[in-house]
Amino acid sequence: MKAALVFTGSGPIVILTSYPSLSDAGLFRALKAHGVAKFIAHELPLETVAARYGGHFQVVLNDARDNDELRVLDVNGDRAFRLFRFSELGPSVMHDDEHPDRTETAA
Repeated sequence: MKAALVFTGSGPIVILTSYPSLSDAGLFRALKAHGVAKFIAHELPLETVAARYGGHFQVVLNDARDNDELRVLDVNGDRAFRLFRFSELGPSVMHDDEHPDRTETAA
């Protein structure tokens, strides 16, 4: 299981995922299915995330309604951003869905 701080258009979220990396195409699809097509993500130390979220971490981890591909741990962007220091963030993974069905016109 991996944990990540994901910066989205509506603010930061914290996720848990079983994908082997934050650049896995399956994770991109799972996030897009949740309405997140463009983001910057940073892996977080799982032990640190578990310690900061305490019992809530275990509740989300053990929730049978979710699957291991993507579990959303925190959608409160202010809290998610304040809980972690920049020095705790792993390298950034940026994803920008190209929106192939959208046509841009020149002025």
